[in-house]
Amino acid sequence: MNATGQPVKPALTQIPPHIGNWADYAALAREHMEAHAWAHLESGADQGLTLAHNRKAFDRIRLRPEPLADLSQAHTRQNLLGQTLDWPLLLAPVAYQKLAHPEGELDTVCAAMAMRTGMVVSTLSSYTLEEIAKAAHRTAQELGRSGPLWFQLYQQASRKHTLELIRRAEAAGYQALVWTIDAHIKRSSYPLPPGVEAANLRGMPKQRQTSDLMSEHILFGTALAQSAPTWDDLVWLREQTKLPLIVKGVLSASSAAKAVELGADAIVVSNHGGRVLDGAVSPLEVLPAIRAATPAHIPLLMDSGVRYGTDVIKALALGASAVMIGRPQMHALAVAGMLGVAHMLYLLRAELELAMAQTGIQAIENIDKNLLTTSDL
Repeated sequence: MNATGQPVKPALTQIPPHIGNWADYAALAREHMEAHAWAHLESGADQGLTLAHNRKAFDRIRLRPEPLADLSQAHTRQNLLGQTLDWPLLLAPVAYQKLAHPEGELDTVCAAMAMRTGMVVSTLSSYTLEEIAKAAHRTAQELGRSGPLWFQLYQQASRKHTLELIRRAEAAGYQALVWTIDAHIKRSSYPLPPGVEAANLRGMPKQRQTSDLMSEHILFGTALAQSAPTWDDLVWLREQTKLPLIVKGVLSASSAAKAVELGADAIVVSNHGGRVLDGAVSPLEVLPAIRAATPAHIPLLMDSGVRYGTDVIKALALGASAVMIGRPQMHALAVAGMLGVAHMLYLLRAELELAMAQTGIQAIENIDKNLLTTSDL
């Protein structure tokens, strides 16, 4: 049953004419997902304060229109880590996409390639990283269109298994590694339904801490805490691969600067969509400080709360090089599979281009803080 108490509706084969933005997909998606899966997707940590704050951070900022600009040569292209982005947005790593649609990540990556959009594939994908890469390459060959394909790495308890994931990603043709550091330890009480699993981790030990009132340890002193990522792990990772190494889950200027010093090629400023630490700062509000603390040539990406094309401009104006979106891809996937994700990306890019036109921006590199106004900027 879905969240409305009715049978789960199958994915649509045509896009309803009333869908005009992400919010329309979100409103429909609850009818196309099982109720517990929907609740898990939409949830934030504890009271959901950070989840709500991520949106408030965007909503408090206003854009300053600048008409009369010459838009005859305007474009959204960008170079990031030596790779070409047709526009400054990537699909963030989202686990277990079969929860939204039977084809899960396979449909999502095909939509991403079709719309020339980068995708970051989760360690916890419900199809293997090899299957997803094959779908991406097949779509790129058929359509002559593609976007960057990156692999998001969750550190495993054993470096042997972490290295195994790295080598598999390299062999499959992934173009960067996105090492996530902020979600090794988090609450999770959602049991995966039959048919959904972490396909990449088959045969590897599971890292999970269960509640036991009689245990001597709650978190500290457990194997889960002992295997949490450290700065030494970043040094080790840098030695293991020649792929660009991106550190995801940074919210302080000092951590960002140290990550770069130890070999990070880029930073993702993120609070994991409000799913890890309730009361955490919004990535948007710490972006300027992190930009100031890192070398200009180091790309900063950000996620958590991005929902509209205007959000992209606001993030870039405050120091981001590109943004990533998480939940919206699941909403669109649930509603209409590959077609839905492709359409959602089209809508977002249309919103971005419209916002650039209205603010007189001809190219991504021209976006800066002068476009913005708030009471405290």
